[in-house]
This record gives sequence, C-alpha cells and structure tokens, in this order.
Amino acid sequence: MKIIKVPDYQAMSEKACELVMEKVNTIEKPVLGLATGSTPEGLYQQLIKKHHHHEVSFKNTTTFNLDEYVGLSKQDPNSYYYYMQEKLFKHIDIPREQAHLPNGEGDNLQANCQDYEQLIKAAGNIDIQLLGIGLNGHIGFNEPGTSFSSRTHIVELDESTRKANARFFSSLADVPSKAVTMGIGTIMESKQIILLVSGEKKSDAVTRLITGEITEAFPASILQKHENVVLIADEAALKDR
Repeated sequence: MKIIKVPDYQAMSEKACELVMEKVNTIEKPVLGLATGSTPEGLYQQLIKKHHHHEVSFKNTTTFNLDEYVGLSKQDPNSYYYYMQEKLFKHIDIPREQAHLPNGEGDNLQANCQDYEQLIKAAGNIDIQLLGIGLNGHIGFNEPGTSFSSRTHIVELDESTRKANARFFSSLADVPSKAVTMGIGTIMESKQIILLVSGEKKSDAVTRLITGEITEAFPASILQKHENVVLIADEAALKDR
C-alpha cells in the first residue's frame, strides 16, 4: 500500500484528481469506479474544473458506482443517482449510457445485482476504483462481517452507517435500512484502488487499516492484500502515523 500524506482535504482532492486524470488520459477506454458522500466531492470539483479547461475528456470513459440505496427513486435528492448527476455527470462530457449505478428499485433486486456484475465484467473490470472508509471499516456499503469474496449484493445498513449518513436526510428515520453495494470481491478485482481519507475522526480507522489484522470484522483490512492501493490521506487522518 502506497501512502501519500497531504496537508489537508483540498490537497487530497487535488492529488486524487491528478491520478485519475493520468489514467483517463492514457487509457483508450478507461473504466472508473466512483464513490459518493462528502469525501470525493472535492475530487469531483477538481475533475469538473479540469474538464472545463479542456485538460480531460470523459467521452470514452465508463463508470461504475459503488452503491445505491434500496427504495429511492432516481429523482430523490438523497439517491446516489441524483448525487452523481449533480456533483459530476451533468458537468462533464460522459455519455449517460456509460455511467452506471447499482439499481435499488424493482421487484428483483438480486437480478439487478447479477446484471451489475455482468456489466462490470463486460467492461473489462475497473481500472481505478475510488474508495472511502467508514468508522467501522466499511468500504462501499460492505459492513463488518461481509465476506471478502462477496459480489454485488443487498445489505442491511449498520446503525452507525445510517447515523453517519443521517446528516443528508431530514431525520435518521428517513435513512434507508438497505442498500445495493459492489461486493468486496468485486472491488478487489479493480486494477488500482485509490482510498481517500480526511479528518481526525478517521484516524483510528486508518491506523487499523494499515497495521491491524486482516479480518472480515473490519472490511477495509482486505486492502492490505491488494497489489496496487494508493492511500491519500491528510495530516489529521494520519495523525498517529
């Protein structure tokens, strides 16, 4: 695992942008794995700026998001579909049919999961996957106890995860209890993983990620076994390193 220590959130976002742009500009048909939440917003802002300055194009890029809530429509402002449109997609030149998110709607969610796996496989797997890390070590919505061999699946969200995401909703009661998430096995097949971490509250998780035992009780620990992980973290998140 390569660790890049940066001063702050802005520097983290800029460094991540540099790595993503390098990949997009050098691969003929790049496949990006994207994340949501507050952590990657700065990166997306940087990518939009670079695109507007004609430094990067996403016309040949295919994207796959990590996860989506179950039961929220695409028009719901709290859906990750809506988030991605507002935070990135509508500001760049990626063709809409090349931007994929898990489908948390419909009567056959299991079939949706299988379809998503097939789409990723057909694209040749993910060249560069963005990740954040939860306080409990979750990656995507893969909560503690998730099998390291898991594929895209339905998850019951941990109470700590729901509380962490409640700030985006009117109340905790409005946070969905289930989500569709790319599995840990799927994530680990990505050719490169960029893990973004910012803030002192994540420092314990980062320490455990780097030096702790590899266990399904702390899902992110499996990243120790991936041959190409870049951890970009600010000084606050790496305060114990």
